[in-house]
Amino acid sequence: MNGKSNSPFKGMALTSSVLAQLVGGPLVGIYIGTWLDDRLSTDPLFLILALILGLAAGIYGTIHLVRKYTGD
Repeated sequence: MNGKSNSPFKGMALTSSVLAQLVGGPLVGIYIGTWLDDRLSTDPLFLILALILGLAAGIYGTIHLVRKYTGD
């Protein structure tokens, strides 16, 4: 054994972290975009922009996390 623990809890932690980032980013984007659209009366503009930014942030965070986890 090389000293690394292959616990199934590490896999579950990685899976839940990836899920949280992929779902959390767009949800925060939707919330912020809707809030900005209500304040500025620009109905779907900021919702779409913030959703795209939230998706990009979630994907970036997921890639960064998986690379850190796998050692790449």
